[in-house]
Amino acid sequence: MMRSLYSGVAGLKTHQTKMDVIGNNISNVNTVGFRSSQVLFKDVLYQTTQSSTGSTDSTGGTNAKQIGLGTTVATVSITQTSGSAQSTNNPYDLMINGSAFFIVNRGGSNYFTKVGAFKTDDAGNLVTGDGDLVMGWQVDPNDPNSVKREEVSALRPESEEFKTAAPEMTSKTYMTGNIVMTDSKLQTEDGVPTMVSIYDNLGYSYTVKFKITQDPNDDSLYNLSLESIKDENNVNLLGTGNDKYTATLTGGASTIKFDRDTGSFIGMGGVEGVKSLELQILPNNPDVKGNVFQDFSSPNEEEWITGIEIDCSNLKMYSKGKSSAVETHRGGADRLGAGRKVGVQTDVNIDTTGKLFGVYDNGVTRLLGQIAIANFVNPAGLEAIGSSLYRETQASGVFDGIGDDISATGQTMNQGVLEMSNVDLSQEFTEMIVTQRGFQANSRIITVSDTLIEELVNLKR
Repeated sequence: MMRSLYSGVAGLKTHQTKMDVIGNNISNVNTVGFRSSQVLFKDVLYQTTQSSTGSTDSTGGTNAKQIGLGTTVATVSITQTSGSAQSTNNPYDLMINGSAFFIVNRGGSNYFTKVGAFKTDDAGNLVTGDGDLVMGWQVDPNDPNSVKREEVSALRPESEEFKTAAPEMTSKTYMTGNIVMTDSKLQTEDGVPTMVSIYDNLGYSYTVKFKITQDPNDDSLYNLSLESIKDENNVNLLGTGNDKYTATLTGGASTIKFDRDTGSFIGMGGVEGVKSLELQILPNNPDVKGNVFQDFSSPNEEEWITGIEIDCSNLKMYSKGKSSAVETHRGGADRLGAGRKVGVQTDVNIDTTGKLFGVYDNGVTRLLGQIAIANFVNPAGLEAIGSSLYRETQASGVFDGIGDDISATGQTMNQGVLEMSNVDLSQEFTEMIVTQRGFQANSRIITVSDTLIEELVNLKR
């Protein structure tokens, strides 16, 4: 009689536990990155009133007689299916399409989360809403286009180090357009002007003015000369004095030769095949260290910049038109060597591999680091500690401190979206009904058992 009472109590306890889990699931239906849990029951000890026996020559065997003592909770397991994606358009909101976890650090210890709702703090660190540092790999100091995969460390996409992008000195220019040999301006002292803006190695801008005049003895030969180099305050750098510069056109004669019959470009100084010359700008003061119009920062000597190339091979000499039209462009025809001003970070993009790229207003896109992920053999074995964080256990497997590249695992990372809760309300409400009926049935066991005991006690009356 007493066994049924205790079985009913055990059933009430287990169904209450299941109801607690269902309640927690439903309360987190809108919690970002939440993974629902499910409860499985198991039966408990059995009381054996008669053991089983084997058969003999004259009798058959009998089965054991056992009476169960109720139920208990077998497992409370986490459902590993992914939640739906919710677009936020926040550049630091991320979602992992797969079973991997983000790695965050709190108080020197690494934890794991599915919630990719990140932001930056006052120091430029990438952090969670609770201020936990998002971990990943830093840019390789020997290769700015790749990361160094070593022990994870805090990512700082908006730190002072990444606020600006280095300037780049202009190393190439090229001229385009048409020179009309009958243009009267070509015979004047002013000639046909053409201007181009350039950058020095500090990112300051200057306007260089050239003029083209016709040779008095050969109308297919034209002289290219430098008129001025003015800074952003419209002050000419050329002149005498220690605060001025001297500019020369070197590397080829500063004359442009065309084919008189076809109007096509032949070469510089009448030498066929010579397409360009170099503009060298040197300070008059010999004590000036580090000429801003030269760049020797590259470890490769072949990439040192001693002057600015001026390519004239794209010019033509056609008779059509009344006046010449010549334009000079910053950078080469191959779109290289244009130079840049100092860039200011305007945005941060994160690609599907978790790499962070800084976008700057001078056109530079710079690698800032890569978000690492953690994969576990048994993610259901992670221990939830609240705040949507998990920590490793022996059941889940150990984190190696380095993490994985998401691209190597076949998973992807999406920017501007978050993973929502994977709670299925229809499933939870169905389980709630089943649990309610189970609890009700177990309570009835206790009631009926109590009635039977009462009848037994009343036998003496």
